Amino acid sequence: MRGLGAFLLGMVLVLLLRSTALSPLAARGIVVDVLAFATVFWALRYGAVSGASFGFMIGLAADLDATHWMGRHALVLSILGYAIGRLARTFERESGRTQLVLIGLAVAVHQAWVVPFELGGLEGLGSGWPYLLGRVFIGALATAPLGALLLTAARRVTGRSVFGHALVNPG
Repeated sequence: MRGLGAFLLGMVLVLLLRSTALSPLAARGIVVDVLAFATVFWALRYGAVSGASFGFMIGLAADLDATHWMGRHALVLSILGYAIGRLARTFERESGRTQLVLIGLAVAVHQAWVVPFELGGLEGLGSGWPYLLGRVFIGALATAPLGALLLTAARRVTGRSVFGHALVNPG
């Protein structure tokens, strides 16, 4: 029951953060991709299946929150959650460099998938390549260091591992 409560609380916090506190930055062109960050965190902490489930649910909730095609966030976030959850078994989850790379990669993939939908599909992408590349670059550059810093700060404040015991594999 506690896991379900954390799941729902995490989803609500991420969606509120995305639609309220981070929207002024997005209006200025700085995308902090809190959906990808939360999916990476959940996948590193709980493993591949939970990461995919969290990514799908938060993506579906984000799709319901906005007025666009259903499933565009849900698909890519569930795949990212599963892939990063599988990688969590092979990488050192507590390493700041690992977190930086995984968050940056997840944000880049998420933005590269979502932006063509905003440009009107592949037809709009013909003239929108500079916008796509800029948004992917700025999103990864803004979110990855901020996410890694947030995870490091959480580890230092609590005095223990954010992702559980290092010898126990997630999933």
